[in-house]
Amino acid sequence: MKLLFAAAFALFVLSAFDQVDSSAYDKIVAHSRIRAKKEGPNVCALQQVVGTKKKYFSTCRNWYQGAICGKKATVLYECCPGYMKLEGMRGCPAVAPIDNVYGTLGLVNAVTTQQYSAMSKLREEIEGSGSYTFFAPSNDAWDLLDTEVRNGLVSNVNIELYNALHYHMANKRLLTKDLKNGMTITSMYNDLSLHINHYSNGVVTVNCARIIHGNQVATNGVVHVIDRVITAVGNTIQDVIDVEDDLSSLNTVATASGLMDKLGEPGQFTLFAPTNDAFAKLDSEVMERLMGDKGVLQALVKYHLLNSVQCSEAIMTGTSYETLEGTNIEIGCDGDSLTVNGIKMVLKKDIVTTNGVIHLIDEVLMPDSAKQVMELVGPSQATFSDMVSELGLAAAMRPQAEYTLLAPLNAAFSDEVMSLDQRILRIILENHILKKKIVLSQLYNGQRLETLTGKFLRVFVYRTAVCIENACLIRGSKEGSNGALHLMKTLIKPAESTMFKLLTEHGGFKIFLSLMEAAGLTDLLKQEGDFTLFAPTDEALAGLSQRDISILKSDPNALRAILLYHFSKGIFIGGGLETGVTNLLKSLQGSNIKVLFANNSMQVNSVQAPDSDLMATNGVIHFVKTLLYPEDIPVGSQELLTLLRRITRFIQIKFVSGYRFQEIPLTFIKRVITVPGEVTKVTRVIQGEPTITKVTRVIEGEPSITKVTRVIEGEPSITKVTRVIEGQPSITKVTRVIEGEPTLTKVTRVIEGEPTVTKVTRVIEGPQAEIITSFDTDSERLTKIIQEGTRRVPGRRVPAGGRGRPRGSSQD
Repeated sequence: MKLLFAAAFALFVLSAFDQVDSSAYDKIVAHSRIRAKKEGPNVCALQQVVGTKKKYFSTCRNWYQGAICGKKATVLYECCPGYMKLEGMRGCPAVAPIDNVYGTLGLVNAVTTQQYSAMSKLREEIEGSGSYTFFAPSNDAWDLLDTEVRNGLVSNVNIELYNALHYHMANKRLLTKDLKNGMTITSMYNDLSLHINHYSNGVVTVNCARIIHGNQVATNGVVHVIDRVITAVGNTIQDVIDVEDDLSSLNTVATASGLMDKLGEPGQFTLFAPTNDAFAKLDSEVMERLMGDKGVLQALVKYHLLNSVQCSEAIMTGTSYETLEGTNIEIGCDGDSLTVNGIKMVLKKDIVTTNGVIHLIDEVLMPDSAKQVMELVGPSQATFSDMVSELGLAAAMRPQAEYTLLAPLNAAFSDEVMSLDQRILRIILENHILKKKIVLSQLYNGQRLETLTGKFLRVFVYRTAVCIENACLIRGSKEGSNGALHLMKTLIKPAESTMFKLLTEHGGFKIFLSLMEAAGLTDLLKQEGDFTLFAPTDEALAGLSQRDISILKSDPNALRAILLYHFSKGIFIGGGLETGVTNLLKSLQGSNIKVLFANNSMQVNSVQAPDSDLMATNGVIHFVKTLLYPEDIPVGSQELLTLLRRITRFIQIKFVSGYRFQEIPLTFIKRVITVPGEVTKVTRVIQGEPTITKVTRVIEGEPSITKVTRVIEGEPSITKVTRVIEGQPSITKVTRVIEGEPTLTKVTRVIEGEPTVTKVTRVIEGPQAEIITSFDTDSERLTKIIQEGTRRVPGRRVPAGGRGRPRGSSQD
């Protein structure tokens, strides 16, 4: 048992070391071996592109797709590198014999390279002692070489051919696991560099030539078979652009952008270089605009540049890469052709330089950051774009100004919308164009966005959505040079009226509105704020008789609790709710409302909402066809229980004999009242049953610029008065805030005696203005005092030793 454990442990350790030491190429070969295990030992499964001689140790993705570069691939079974077949035996059970580098070229069928090595007097060198790495071109690779170039090599075997073969060699043994991505190897020809790239898909390239058979070990080195003959590299990307006539337009653009020098720096770059013909396809106005903006030019050049070397042979399927501009492009392939963003545009591949590779393309890649805002609109928003142009809004947008387009999808423009009068259509579209450039990351909850016509749209940020009024953004926001684009699922319908006005004008909520009035809650529908209302229709409440309504109104606390359960603080629209799950919204009554949004419809406490997202200036309304009731609150009246069970649905209401509804403090209601006289408007926030009044009065008039500070200290009381008297007052503004059940009111003067209000701050401007010593909490008395204006009121004195606090007041 101990020996078995020791053997297993040793196997685990060795396998761990092997994993650490392996490369992406080695792992892909190992996977190919696993796929072919049914064929016998040491057999690897490869994919060969139909109609070509190209074979790959492929990735799982390509294997299961059965395709390479979009072309059908068949499966081949061959001996894995380093193994051979034996007659009459399954698989590849024999290890290939080890020979010197020259002999090994024959073993891997690099016969042409072996012959040229003999012709060029290289044979003696690679048969002798040493440690070499030979990147040997396959027979097909020599056949692909330009005939004139090949003849020139063969005609001068002792110099040209010998030097060319030496450039394919390194003076040390390097297995694929030693060939790291981005490394350079010194060749045996004039110490010129070989550029190695090792990709995650297992492809290893040398100057963009792919290793198709690797790690054939020799007694004096190792042989890797590659798919093309490589040539010496000495120029940078900048050098190529400088000398290539067909890249003169790119040279001009790169120089103007200030990035030309960067293309000469050391690095690992891929440049998709547009030819002169590609730039000629651009409108002259576009080229003029580009050349006039250095920032846009830089974005344009960087969008053609990757910070990694992507050789064509390493691309087996479409993959997204980040450009130096910051956004991504997709590099793919279609047979032997490279594609960029799905389009065949590469004219010439794999121009290898000392700092990367160049692919020539016949189109200019235009990043969003170099586009005008209207150029950001895509096919899915074509209707919006066409209408903006037809109705003259595009022409009204100045090129130097910044805008944001809230572009609805084509499906939002139904036949009903398109049949509207053009004047109305223009108003609708104006609501989808903002005056400023606002990108997605700048949107926040509660933000107000100004449209072209000066309207303001509200922003709502939810856990999984960002919405503007009733419409939510979908994936696909873009940022251009002078604006931003956000895709909207539906048309935006800005709020025009309060909830009260909308419900009144609708005409189908008379019963609900009458109950709100009976409960003293109508102001909630009128005041400013952000509320969500689930409004029961008259149809939902049609079963209520006059007697039922009398029962509801007989208990104000019960009626308020029921009605406030239909409100939630905050604006929640359908598109902002997380789909497919129950969203819990806390009602103003205190219990949760269960809202489910799925398949573009809303359910509230399991009841379907027939209409939703009616936007109001103070919230949003969703219609419901039932009265909602909090299932966690019992009922203590048998009459009320019977009534509720008749008009509510899908809940079980509990009955608890003697249960009484608690009073709910109306802390969220602001009431507007009118006081007769010079003071015309008073805002009161009422919470509970107030007994104390806090008053601030500002009286303005023609100032006499007289400032008086008086400190009155009498016997036995002390009165401290600060008065500023300026001019004849003509306007009086009064703000009264009545809060909860406090027993204390703060004032700037303390008058000790029996006042009902103990602290008052007053600034009076006018010649004969005096400070009022006290106010009664009674509103009629307050009104009388305000109407009497600036009548002098003498300060009160109390007998000596009589200073004290009024009952019910607390210490300041």
